[in-house]
Amino acid sequence: MKKLLILFAFGAFGLNLTGCLEETVTVDSPEVDGFSNSFSLQFNDSEFEALSQSLEIDQAITMNSVEVPLHIGRSSGLSTVDQTSSDARKALLGRVLFHDTRLSATGETSCESCHKQAAAFSDDVAFSNGINGAVTKRNSIALGSVPTFSPVISGYGSSGDEQTARIEGDVKFFWDERANTIKEQSEATIQDELEMGKDLHELSRELKEQEMYKILSMKAFGTTDLTPDRITLALEKFTSSIVSMNTRFDQLRDQQVLGVSSPGSFTEAELLGSELFRNSCSSCHGDEMGKPRVNIASNGLDEVYTDKGVGELSGNSWQNGIFKVPFLRNVALTGPYMHDGRFNTLREVVDHYSEGIQDHINLHPNLKGNNSQPRRMNFTENEKQALIEFLNMTTDHTMLVDARFSNPFRQ
Repeated sequence: MKKLLILFAFGAFGLNLTGCLEETVTVDSPEVDGFSNSFSLQFNDSEFEALSQSLEIDQAITMNSVEVPLHIGRSSGLSTVDQTSSDARKALLGRVLFHDTRLSATGETSCESCHKQAAAFSDDVAFSNGINGAVTKRNSIALGSVPTFSPVISGYGSSGDEQTARIEGDVKFFWDERANTIKEQSEATIQDELEMGKDLHELSRELKEQEMYKILSMKAFGTTDLTPDRITLALEKFTSSIVSMNTRFDQLRDQQVLGVSSPGSFTEAELLGSELFRNSCSSCHGDEMGKPRVNIASNGLDEVYTDKGVGELSGNSWQNGIFKVPFLRNVALTGPYMHDGRFNTLREVVDHYSEGIQDHINLHPNLKGNNSQPRRMNFTENEKQALIEFLNMTTDHTMLVDARFSNPFRQ
């Protein structure tokens, strides 16, 4: 089986030391890039002593491969997801940035404030707290289900006996998909006046003076010049490293791929929920809980939308009430649901699709019946509970406690 190497084309960075470090700290330049089943980042003694003033991290950090479930690997020929050592070092810097409240103008919020690891990197309120008492305009989309696999992968090319792939730009970000990349999303969020309100150039100037960031930047980019572009690229590498594929759903799908007629370890309700999801939900969300088949859609929450979604951004009336179709991995942890957090529970979500879809003018065709009216799936009570139990199977419990994603700051 081949391996997946995730690449982002943002140009090459030089390896010259451009900043001046404290004389007491000796910083080693990063090793030559490469990728394998595992990679270890080693800090020298002076680096580690300086970092330990603020961070609780190991002196040697090992990055291991993530196994790809069979049902995903069968179509892509992939067995593992691996990072280059360069991307792994940038992801470590991104992890520290992600949890640092200095990224906000008032020191109140970090990226983690709205994207909590225990909630699959979503928030547990309808609208997240920003700075100066402000709240966000929309619900925080979960990051813990951002996939690095599925049909979005294309353009394979050989490098020795390894395979490389590039993530194409057809997965966009925010509810109105106004960002083409995670990097663009980070730029907008940090500078948003409600959320973090921090000018990226000012942030760059401040962080470059911090000994901790000089060390981490040198490891990541071969320079202590932590520019705005490098800040957001590191955040992208960290977010892209959040891979969620160790779920009971994946175990079930693998058994189905292997042709196991009566999969063990699964209840009748879970198996019924799997069938209902495939027949009623997968036309938009996909079978594999990876990239949705439909990127954006109106799902009939209202006949008239206060928030026009994509239409508010584009000015096109035919896009009013249209929003991003989210990934559903870890969905049981990511409530409240929808762009405005109107549904607190999965039961409310299932009720909506069962009998609550509204006749909005831009309602997606998949949610219309033969008479062009909103579909009424009319699930029974047993079917509704089966769908909920099935959706609970998409939870990746290992990701929720993985130290690679946790807050590294000393409390």
